[in-house]
Amino acid sequence: MSEHPQNDLQSALSGVRADIDRIDGDILRLLNERARCAQKVGEIKAEFGDAGFIYRPEREAQVLRRLQELNPGPLPNENITFFFREVMSACLSLEQPLSIACLGPLGSFTCAAATKHFGHAARLLPQASIDDAFREVESGRAHYVVAPIENSTEGAVGRSMDILLGTPLKICGEVVLRIHQNLMTRAATLGEITKVYSHAQSLAQCHEWLNRNLPGVPRVSVASNSLAAQMAAGEPGAAAIAGRAASEQTGLPMFAENIEDEPNNTTRFLILGKHDAGVTGRDKTSLIMSAPNRTGALHELLQPLAVAGVSMCRLESRPAKNALWEYVFYVDIEGHRSEAPIAAALDRLAANAAYLKILGSYPVAVY
Repeated sequence: MSEHPQNDLQSALSGVRADIDRIDGDILRLLNERARCAQKVGEIKAEFGDAGFIYRPEREAQVLRRLQELNPGPLPNENITFFFREVMSACLSLEQPLSIACLGPLGSFTCAAATKHFGHAARLLPQASIDDAFREVESGRAHYVVAPIENSTEGAVGRSMDILLGTPLKICGEVVLRIHQNLMTRAATLGEITKVYSHAQSLAQCHEWLNRNLPGVPRVSVASNSLAAQMAAGEPGAAAIAGRAASEQTGLPMFAENIEDEPNNTTRFLILGKHDAGVTGRDKTSLIMSAPNRTGALHELLQPLAVAGVSMCRLESRPAKNALWEYVFYVDIEGHRSEAPIAAALDRLAANAAYLKILGSYPVAVY
């Protein structure tokens, strides 16, 4: 063994650190080269009079899937996807920063989903309600809205589904977010907690934990988890259930982490704007329909999808707002509406349906 092990260690590390410095320089140079290419895309579009949307969800999905296929490791695909989303977000912001409406305040799970999908260069516009978030895009004050649509534990988010029935916006993407619920409070012990604020979905997702640890303590449903954290931060004895970001935003201390009853608790969010997306090869199409009120009508309605070999990955019913005991059906199918088998099936479905609204075609979420 060497008489100077510390010197030997530094000598061994110096070569590797020199390689890291060189690679970092190469990455920096290539990132700026990529950014200049992104700027060139904008210039070419302007030259040819393309005043279309600068954000192309199909292109982004294709890039991310290609990079995952090329990835040799050791970095996992999840990290590669995160890094390149941020790169694309930064490059896009050179042309025009995107403004994203979402249920707030800052620190909500919806805000986290928006950042996961659009990157940190996008400008978040937190709103007091899901309705307000949709209105920001419908009025042109924001480019896109991110809205929760279903949770793996508690099912559909009713308000979002009801808004889809009337909005002119199109679904152009989806994002899936792993949900960790946390109890946060200034109370020193569980016994000092007098009430728990949270969104109704989060209270339901932590129902058993609350029964075991805070039996009899009132549970108060509010518009969002981040609002719950704000309220609990200013009220002695109050607690909130929310994501970690809400604790960071409000300074409300974390008391218990990961208290959700289902360990794989996940929420799916939709991205909506004034356009849907082009074909990527791995797409979904979402639609709303209603069947005539007669025996076997739903079976007849869905038959064109079965005949065309179209796979249905979601079917959800909601009460219609215009008639008692009438229902509309929310359907997700695999494939893009411009693909021949899908287009033909939708044409036949339209002939059978009492009502049909195609919400949009969009890439399957890239994890």
